[in-house]
Amino acid sequence: MSTLTVPPVPPSPREDAIQLYKAFKGIGCDTAAVVGIIAHRDATQRVYIQQEYRAMYSEDILKRLSSELSGKLENAVLLWMHDPAGRDAIILKQGLTREFLNLEAVTEIICSRTTTQLQTLIQIYHSTFGRHLEHDIRQQASGDHEKILLACVSKPRYEGLEVDRELAAKDAKDLYRAGEKKLGTDEKVFVQIFSERSRAHLIAVNTCYHDMYGGSLKKAIKKETSGLFAHALLTIIQCAENPAKYFAKVLYKSMKGLGTNDTTLIRVIVTRTEIDMQYIKAEYHKKYKKTLNDAVHSETSGHYRTFLLSLLGPNH
Repeated sequence: MSTLTVPPVPPSPREDAIQLYKAFKGIGCDTAAVVGIIAHRDATQRVYIQQEYRAMYSEDILKRLSSELSGKLENAVLLWMHDPAGRDAIILKQGLTREFLNLEAVTEIICSRTTTQLQTLIQIYHSTFGRHLEHDIRQQASGDHEKILLACVSKPRYEGLEVDRELAAKDAKDLYRAGEKKLGTDEKVFVQIFSERSRAHLIAVNTCYHDMYGGSLKKAIKKETSGLFAHALLTIIQCAENPAKYFAKVLYKSMKGLGTNDTTLIRVIVTRTEIDMQYIKAEYHKKYKKTLNDAVHSETSGHYRTFLLSLLGPNH
């Protein structure tokens, strides 16, 4: 469920390109006009605007936006202009670059996407950056965290809803034996089950685990694993159960306490707006007794605030 508000009869991409060109012309940029257009166009419209702008002005609009905007607004707008797979590829490339290393973001993207999304992403990553995603993961990640990321991007997972109950019970038993039952943890078992099983199957495993051992898989993960490896496993199980609830929590953490983690705030809002932001907003309000719009409003300012709030849609 997208929260994007697009005009009932949007101007043609050609008209948008002309208005954007006008906003860029002269001294300074009419940032309000740029935000007013770009924050209210869907993925297809944004592609057409880019094509029209290049055809009319022989210039890449992304380069122009980069030179006209700055800071957090620039980062948010440029990410928004890409399609989902292109965006994910950019986030991964930045997160796997030594000077911007952000393995939490890398883990979130890889562990929250479906097999189909990951396969497209791997191809886009290679065609855009001329590098293999697996190679870059090996260079920057390590240990069990590296193993789970590589397993997720290399092993295709079933995406249907059918579940083998016997296998789910066996997986629950294997996870218990590999974790809570023994001294130390057999991480290999966690890597295999969490990277190879479908979302529906993992939900069934969680239910079996609870029925058989009285605790949740999430609690077992927190007890038996740590750091980025735990973060990867928790992302997989939480996104299997309720992705909107997971992303509501990520957004809450990005704005909690002193200062705001704008990188996370931008990443989640921009990547989820056209997917499930309506559900994320509902989960946020349910859990934190405050609307996501109000939270974002109090943590941001200026055109950056206007842009993010435009993506979030009306404040219900």
